Parts: sequence; C-alpha cells; structure tokens
Amino acid sequence: MRPRTLREVADRFRLDPDWDLHLRNFLDAFYACHGDHDAQAAALADDPGSTGDDRVDAFLGGTGEHLARRWRLPIPAWVRQDFRYLGSPMFVPDEDAVRGYLLGASPASFRARLIFVGSDPLQRARFPYDEGTRTLPHDFPPRSGLAAECGLP
Repeated sequence: MRPRTLREVADRFRLDPDWDLHLRNFLDAFYACHGDHDAQAAALADDPGSTGDDRVDAFLGGTGEHLARRWRLPIPAWVRQDFRYLGSPMFVPDEDAVRGYLLGASPASFRARLIFVGSDPLQRARFPYDEGTRTLPHDFPPRSGLAAECGLP
C-alpha cells in the first residue's frame, strides 16, 4: 500500500532508506486524490518528525510547502521547522553541467532550503496535467539586443 501522507513517507524511510521510492509512491497517491482538497490537505498536515537525515528532512519540508502552494492548500506549520533547511546546497541531479539551470529553475519552496531541482520536481505519471505544468522561458540564443542590454558581447 502506498504511503498516503508525508508522515508515512518519513515512517517508511526510518525502516527502509529508499526515501525516493516512498516519496514517489506518496505522490502517486496524492495526485490520485486530485480535486479532493480535504484529502490532499490531510496528506500534508501531520508533522513527519525528523528522520535523522538532513537532506530527507529538508526535502520533505520543501515537498510539503511546494504541494500546498501548488494546489492552494493550507501550508502546514511543520514545514518551517529549522531542521527542514540545509546548511549547504543539494543539487538534484548532482551534475555540474546542469547546476546553472537548477539554480534558476528550482521552485521557491525548495530553493529556500538550498535544494536545487527542476522546475516541476514532483511530477509523476498521475500528475494532473490538465492543471498545467511549470516551465521556464528558454530563449537561446538570446533575443537580439538582449545580450547587449546585459553587457554581453
């Protein structure tokens, strides 16, 4: 059975360190409830507590805040706990070639925690695409004149 709350994700992580699997399964359950705001809010409401892993704790905080903002749900107070913020950056994926993109693309809920991810990091097959996805403008090469305005050759 899939975890239905972020607290269940944390509970499962404490028994099995494959937190990404548990998070993905939670997201599938969360998106399956699309349109049921009460069920989605309940999935985020309970404080997962500390998992003992700084990166997982921060990512859970970013996930809770991002989903609440994205689906216009109440933002749970637990996402603001101090241990939900990293002291050094985390890039997902951790590849030098994409760091610049991740710095600009990361949603605020993750960026505030020094977690740098793509523009819609929680997409899954069950994601309700009828709601639209987040994208960034990718004007490359830059529009004529823009480079000069930025002081570039």
